[in-house]
Amino acid sequence: MRIGILGTGTLAAALGEGWARAGHEVVIGGRSRTKAEKLAERLGHGVLAVAPREAVAGRDAVLLAVSWDGVEDMMGSVSASDGALKGTPLIDPTNAVTHGVGTLLTGHRESMAGRIARLAPGARVVKAFHLFPAGQWTSPPGGGRSRVTVAMCGDDATALDVVGELVRDVGGTPATLGALDRARQLEEVAGFVIGLVFAGFDPNSAVPQVPSIDSSTGSHE
Repeated sequence: MRIGILGTGTLAAALGEGWARAGHEVVIGGRSRTKAEKLAERLGHGVLAVAPREAVAGRDAVLLAVSWDGVEDMMGSVSASDGALKGTPLIDPTNAVTHGVGTLLTGHRESMAGRIARLAPGARVVKAFHLFPAGQWTSPPGGGRSRVTVAMCGDDATALDVVGELVRDVGGTPATLGALDRARQLEEVAGFVIGLVFAGFDPNSAVPQVPSIDSSTGSHE
């Protein structure tokens, strides 16, 4: 696939490396062209640095890998309000939460994914990759690394399939939990995890180890 990444931070680097290693064509567009060029050079695998507008043009998927408070500026730089991302799967991994506390900073009943969908009319927004730190994706799939489940939601089935494939390419298992109106719930989970971590608790110890259910039989696995 032709993948555009908006941003030059740790998540952009980790997923960019994983997707390029998997054989996808990856371009990086950041607010700083110098940072984008340095990241592209470090990633190798034919990754290129381009202007943000070029990073979204004609792509099979775009990753919005910027901090939540930089979303509006980045969407403005690619002319998202004019439909530049129309029809494009747009992956939202942002967490608009208070640092060290985890409370959401979006409005009442608003999700960051919903806000992004309004900023980019016609984009096929998928919430994904927001729960795990970037380091989860920095080594090749397998090799003793545990496989994790990536919770996702979105309104477009085709976009969810595309993002699901990209999840598998970096060693994750995609789990679609519903339409984009569930994004706030997923973002609240991220806030819950972040709050526990900064309070000195292991989030894994706060989640019950409930066996999964076989959807075809209704029995526990």
